[in-house]
Amino acid sequence: MSNLERRIADIPLDRFRNFCIVAHVDHGKSTLSDRLLELTGTIAPGGNKQILDKLDVERERGITVKAQTCSMLYNYRGQDYLLHLVDTPGHVDFRAEVSRSYASCGGALLLVDASQGIQAQTVANFYLAFAQGLRLVPIINKIDLPSADAGRALEQMKDTFELDPARAVLVSAKTGLNVEAILPAVIEQVPPPVGDHLKPLKLLLVDSWYSNYKGVILLVRIFDGQIKAGDHISSFATGLRYVVGEVGIMYPNQTPQQSLRAGQVGYIFFNPGMKRSQEAKVGDTYTTVGAEKLVKPLPGFEEPKAMVFVAAFPVDQGDYAHLEDSINQITLNDRSVTLQKESSQALGAGWRLGFLGSLHCSVFEDRLRQEHGASLLITPPTVPFKVIWKDGREETISNPAEFPEQEVGRGGPLVELQEPFVSMTITLPEEYLGRVIELCEGNRGEQKELSFFTATQVILKYDLPLAQLVDDFFGKLKSATKGYASLDYEESDWRKSNIVKLQLLVNKEPVDAVARVVHYSQAERLGRQWVTKFREHVDRQMYEVVIQATAGKRIVARETIKPFRKDVLSKLHASDVSRRRKLLEKQKEGRKKLKAVGNISIDQKAFQGFLAK
Repeated sequence: MSNLERRIADIPLDRFRNFCIVAHVDHGKSTLSDRLLELTGTIAPGGNKQILDKLDVERERGITVKAQTCSMLYNYRGQDYLLHLVDTPGHVDFRAEVSRSYASCGGALLLVDASQGIQAQTVANFYLAFAQGLRLVPIINKIDLPSADAGRALEQMKDTFELDPARAVLVSAKTGLNVEAILPAVIEQVPPPVGDHLKPLKLLLVDSWYSNYKGVILLVRIFDGQIKAGDHISSFATGLRYVVGEVGIMYPNQTPQQSLRAGQVGYIFFNPGMKRSQEAKVGDTYTTVGAEKLVKPLPGFEEPKAMVFVAAFPVDQGDYAHLEDSINQITLNDRSVTLQKESSQALGAGWRLGFLGSLHCSVFEDRLRQEHGASLLITPPTVPFKVIWKDGREETISNPAEFPEQEVGRGGPLVELQEPFVSMTITLPEEYLGRVIELCEGNRGEQKELSFFTATQVILKYDLPLAQLVDDFFGKLKSATKGYASLDYEESDWRKSNIVKLQLLVNKEPVDAVARVVHYSQAERLGRQWVTKFREHVDRQMYEVVIQATAGKRIVARETIKPFRKDVLSKLHASDVSRRRKLLEKQKEGRKKLKAVGNISIDQKAFQGFLAK
């Protein structure tokens, strides 16, 4: 037994503490995690920054995408404590990661930036933790900043969440100021996990990731019993059985242990390995083979639903196989991405990908480019819509190409079309209120509530169509408020809507790759933008090229590209007008012949230019 294992074996269950750090984007969660790991001696001080952000894209953008975990040993008043920390993402797209982290924890550090105060995601995370009955330890971070106002942040916490300001710890994670006061607060305020290591094994699968050598590695929280290498365990969700190959803790990297017992969080992998990551259903309960009747499975998690759909195509069709491998490899570790094959006459074979939100989509695109060197074309994001037929059937369609051709209410089989709405909560400084209301109204929003939670901070609640939200609403909100507003949203319901399919026609032929479903009120504006933009990328031909945008059966915009033509009148000087007309008519006839035979060929580059941001 190693020294580490001996220390852990001597710690009773009532000296375990499992906690996570939750906050709004950029309030300093990952930096605080680094300080806590240095403080407990888990990593050497002054090492590389944000040690728990393992992906390149996380380090580059300074955001956390995947929740990461780490165990720490801490000596408090002469006794060893085993602490287990989870660093969670702050962005609304990755909310499912946060709710999963809560399941393995008994408490949370609610982190608030002293210069920004409480923001939308802080509010959302608080209610999520409150609903799960977690103990919250308020922490005010970034008190070293000149613009910090810790008193205001404490007052907001008291007013909004009714958290006692006396329990709050004021720290600066960057400089390490007062960070040593956090762990004693955790030990005194967060309750130890409950469990019994003598009962039959019961463990919850919290997360999983894929390794090329070991297969799927599971991150588990053990509620009862203990687990060691060589045990035979079975899953409640799939009924499959496995032999445990190794167990261990994240310290901060995978550190093998002889066994894990009730209350601990650690990793396990199997031998022979689990090959398909679809078998690892997050929220599943595992137990020892033979004890299935004695153990009651734990309530699982709700799988997050894809809300934003894009079509992705390789720039060069020869890269299709390589791109398919890359996409499959990333989806092994990110199961919230939905994937189906799709083909387009203009762009060739590709995929339709579903994401949780627009940030999730752009992170996925970055990972494909960075980790796999893949180059791809991505169409503008679309959202699913619902079609209700006369016979009572309801159909949810996520691909604009499948949009029904019939019109609503013309005595046909189509009764109504619906689109998804979301409920948004925006927190913002009061001086930007007018601009934000204008933005929401301009995006077909319906105001639900407006309240001041301090003299200068406003909470605004709106119902907004999801299609408007994915059309870079967040970017527009940030620029309207100089980056001070924060946004949080959740699915609301489906509502009847006047939506039409907008598509591009080139010489009366539809271009399938760029069809979109939009609201009738925006069809004309978007159609004009499309034809003007597409015209720039199409070369002149030997005959006229007509580019049109159609909304349903109505043509909303048109651009014409004039053909190349030879000057047939150059050899005439002072000739009669009828002679001129004769030559021009002859040229016109030739054009008609050419147009009947010739077919317009639009280069792939035109589509790439059109779809590029």
